[in-house]
Amino acid sequence: MLAKVLSGAVVGLEAVPVTVEVDIASQGLPSFTVVGLPDKAIEESRERVRAAIKNSGADFPPKRITVNLAPADLPKIGPAYDLPIALGILIASGQIIAPKTESFFLGEMSLDGSLRHTNGILPVALLARQSRIKSVYLPSVDAGEASVIDGIGVIPVPSLLALFHHLMEISVLTPIAHTPFQSIPGPALSDFDMAEIHGQEQTKRALEIAAAGTHNIFLSGPPGAGKTMLARALPSILPVLTEEEAIEVTKIYSVTGNLPSGESLIKYRPFRAPHHTTSRIGLIGGGTHPMPGEISLAHRGVLFLDEFPEFPRHVLEALRQPMEDGVVSISRAAGTVRYPAKFLLIGASNPCPCGNYGSDIKRCTCLPGTVLRYQRRISGPIIDRIDLHVQVPSVRVEKLVSPGEQAESSSSVHRRVQKARNRQLERLSGTGLTSNGEMSSRMVKELCPLSAEVLSFLRQAVTRLGLSARTYYRVIKVGRTIADLTGSETIALPHIAEALQYRPRESTGSAAFG
Repeated sequence: MLAKVLSGAVVGLEAVPVTVEVDIASQGLPSFTVVGLPDKAIEESRERVRAAIKNSGADFPPKRITVNLAPADLPKIGPAYDLPIALGILIASGQIIAPKTESFFLGEMSLDGSLRHTNGILPVALLARQSRIKSVYLPSVDAGEASVIDGIGVIPVPSLLALFHHLMEISVLTPIAHTPFQSIPGPALSDFDMAEIHGQEQTKRALEIAAAGTHNIFLSGPPGAGKTMLARALPSILPVLTEEEAIEVTKIYSVTGNLPSGESLIKYRPFRAPHHTTSRIGLIGGGTHPMPGEISLAHRGVLFLDEFPEFPRHVLEALRQPMEDGVVSISRAAGTVRYPAKFLLIGASNPCPCGNYGSDIKRCTCLPGTVLRYQRRISGPIIDRIDLHVQVPSVRVEKLVSPGEQAESSSSVHRRVQKARNRQLERLSGTGLTSNGEMSSRMVKELCPLSAEVLSFLRQAVTRLGLSARTYYRVIKVGRTIADLTGSETIALPHIAEALQYRPRESTGSAAFG
């Protein structure tokens, strides 16, 4: 007898439908074969399914069983097919009645038949809504993750035996209610607050601009100046995620298995800070079975690269295309996958190996050639893609020991940033973009008109500073963000002048260090 059960496979970050076909032959020696390009985890599912069916009180047919995962040319990865395979065997052997309506089934099973946490739930739930599938049966622990998608019935399944009773109408499983986006708790308070950072007003202003418009920023200064603390305080002033952005971020964390336990949707902007020994695959993504890297895990959030020059040159150069396009394409023999990578980059570095080059407090002990080699570890094209370059000076002892005026809190800065982002969302409505930093050069021309006075000033600045065409448009985008922070509808001369202050003196690797 032949049985068919619908499920889904995750390719990149998107789910595609998979039909689990189970045939139990009346002739032939007992065997259990799985075909359709399964990986090792799926091949091992034969033993998990056999034990789960027996321990659930059902009979495992001692016949020739063939399971086909269609389409057969699509590689299948992971243990999510345990439940549909077991269900297909029970239907094909006549022990259970097939569901009356089309439904998706997925979930990893334990040997006792209980269902375990499974990665990639959210993409499959989105596929079900897109395919107009009525119900999705999945592990109870993952039901909250799927419940954020409206328009489908999410049925939590604690075990294979409970599903058996449900389909036989002995004990019906209750669908979980849809969870509205507004009812999901927001982000917790950040560990760092701007009010805790003494001095560094110019750097705080640059971080405010970066947060409002998603502009990349580079911090250079001596050890102990507060670069790392400033970077870690940035999440406390970032604008809140929109519902579409939250779903994008949650999909990435669901597929990679990084979704925090108990959370159905990520409503805070990610903050990723990989060590400088991270490999190119770890940062960009890839592998035999391609998975997202740190730049995709930082999508719609912050990627903090401390000790920027210490990263291998080839790793930093791999950032160039994602920084420009907002996506990363990974090609392997099995195919090509695309992962989103719209992140706010924060690079932090000392000006030289000892960290005291240019300091008026400590003397630099590095030779001139050593300083130059250290500064040239970052290429010009990378520097050109960074909008804001800030020198972070050492904090004077008076700032630390004297109470002085209370610094502005993160909540106060956040309110200004959120207002500026709301203006951008309104201006960019219908484009699929959410911030000024994402605009293309064509959109800059359309949405950021400049007066004759501003154009003349900008033309002189481009000539004197030797700015590239890319930098020209980036300066305008930063100016647009500064105007949004002030509530101005037009980009005025002071906005462009402030944006130019954050450019390095020249477009070379050493310019980032002053």
